[in-house]
Amino acid sequence: MLSVEEEVDAHALRRQGWSISAIARHLGRDRKTIRAYLSGAREPGKRVRSEPVVIAEFVPYCRQRLVDDPHLWASTLFDEVVVALGFTGSYPSLTAAIRDLGLRPHCEACDRSKGRDTAVIAHPAGAETQWDWLELPDPPSAWGLGKHAHLLVGALAHSSRWRGVLATSEDFPHLVEAMDAVVARLGGLTKVWRFDRMSTVCYPPTGAVLPSFGEVAKHYGVTVVICPPRRGNRKGVVEKANHSAAQRWWRTLPDETTPAQAQALLDRLTARLDTRKRMLDGAPTTVGALADAEPLRPPPGVVFPAELSDERTVTAQGLVSWRGNSYSVPPGLTGARVLLTHRLGTELVRIATPPGAVVAAHTRAPGRRGGVVRDDGHVAALEKKVLAGFTDKPPCKHKTRRPPSAAALAEADRLRGPFDP
Repeated sequence: MLSVEEEVDAHALRRQGWSISAIARHLGRDRKTIRAYLSGAREPGKRVRSEPVVIAEFVPYCRQRLVDDPHLWASTLFDEVVVALGFTGSYPSLTAAIRDLGLRPHCEACDRSKGRDTAVIAHPAGAETQWDWLELPDPPSAWGLGKHAHLLVGALAHSSRWRGVLATSEDFPHLVEAMDAVVARLGGLTKVWRFDRMSTVCYPPTGAVLPSFGEVAKHYGVTVVICPPRRGNRKGVVEKANHSAAQRWWRTLPDETTPAQAQALLDRLTARLDTRKRMLDGAPTTVGALADAEPLRPPPGVVFPAELSDERTVTAQGLVSWRGNSYSVPPGLTGARVLLTHRLGTELVRIATPPGAVVAAHTRAPGRRGGVVRDDGHVAALEKKVLAGFTDKPPCKHKTRRPPSAAALAEADRLRGPFDP
């Protein structure tokens, strides 16, 4: 769209004998745009909107989705209609249809301006990774996590590449495990790790780094920087990543999705977001190209040896489910609560009763493949107990007439005492 001043310049230069190509280069516009204004086909200050022909058959679905969720991102809706419904139009055509047809309902509560001054913060390549927990409300009930699931998000401040890993808790061992997985997905280590005032990283009132997390930082060879209080913009890259994860992944996650499937969907989304366009020294590039060019250090060969602990319930088959696999315990513990412990970087999983007695130890099964790890002794003991309790006698008949026996009547007479006329 040309402004009035630009249109005047275009007409003046044309009358001076300039070619349309020369005018387009001078004004930094497309030749078709200049030709349309010179011919009078377009007016300055007014945009020409094409009719949303391709989107026509998708309008009812888009309208219903936006009625159900007025704050649904257009990019999330675009993902849905392209992947699931076969929409062949462009993203601008979808957003134009949403505006022109008024598909998004008005939200009075959100129609407020929150403008404030901000400063541009320089982020050299390979200098900083920003970390933050994202609490995910109302996870699928099958996950067994209660009111919230937890996502650790790490973002490279220079390129804005980000990755996330689901965790069942925000405690220290789960933080270390998730950080190691995010570092592997990002491609390496930066010089600095920036956090807000996480209680597992620092003392929140003072911002002093905890000794326990100091050992983690030394293991990975990074410097820890804590954001000042009430300075959310200082780690705006990871905050924006949190926003994208919530709107483009968590908001539309189906109820029947398993944690492994949810993690796979998130990994695909973050890989697709690496194609976002950027400008570097006037040349077009992408987030992925910027991230690949960052001088990142390789992570250490092993994860920091924090110890995970999770409570689980023993099933009737003498199994305990953990991280997508099942592990056997001795018979007699059906319905009992047990504690699984696993030291990161090792392959051993221990199962203990609440008082601390270890009842089983297994080699951890790889991945979340639904595998079953059984100890031969546990299998034999369980079979022996099941066979010992087996009987071929038919069940009792509950409608059989069985009056009180002579012994029962005699006992009743004893309780009544001797008869006194």
